[in-house]
Amino acid sequence: MPLYWTIDSKERLFIAVGEGDVTLDDAMSLLEAQAGAGAISYRKLFDGRAIRCSMTGEEILTVCVKIRASHEHAQVGALAIVCTQEQTVSFGRLLGALAAADRPIKLFSSPRKARLWLDLPTTARRRTPGRRKKVAPAALNCLEVSSAK
Repeated sequence: MPLYWTIDSKERLFIAVGEGDVTLDDAMSLLEAQAGAGAISYRKLFDGRAIRCSMTGEEILTVCVKIRASHEHAQVGALAIVCTQEQTVSFGRLLGALAAADRPIKLFSSPRKARLWLDLPTTARRRTPGRRKKVAPAALNCLEVSSAK
C-alpha cells in the first residue's frame, strides 16, 4: 500500500506519508481509517511529495465527495500538506475540497516546517471565524495557502 499513517490519540495527531501510485482504494482506506479512529478533528500532516496519482478524474471526484461529507459530520482539525509545486496544479480539485472545511490549512515544501506549524498554539494558526478560503489551482504554491496568521 502506497499510503502509510500513524494516529496518535494522545497528541491528537494524524500523520500520513504517500509513496508511489495511489489508487482510489488507497485513498478511501486512509479516509476510512481516519474516520474509524475518530481522528477527523485531529491535526493532520500529509507528506505527498513522493505520490504519483493513478486515479481518474472521476475517482478523484469520489475522494473529494468523501472528504466533503466528513466535514459535515465532525469538527475538522488543522491540515499541513507537504507537496511539490507541480502537485498543487495536478491535485487542484482535491486541494480545493480539503480547503473547503472551516479549519486552518497550509501547504509546505518540507515536513519539518509543516510539523512546526501544526505544533503552534491553535490561536496562532486559526482562520478568521466563518471565513472560508477560496482556493484556485493557479494560486496554490507550496509556501503558503491559508488565511491563518
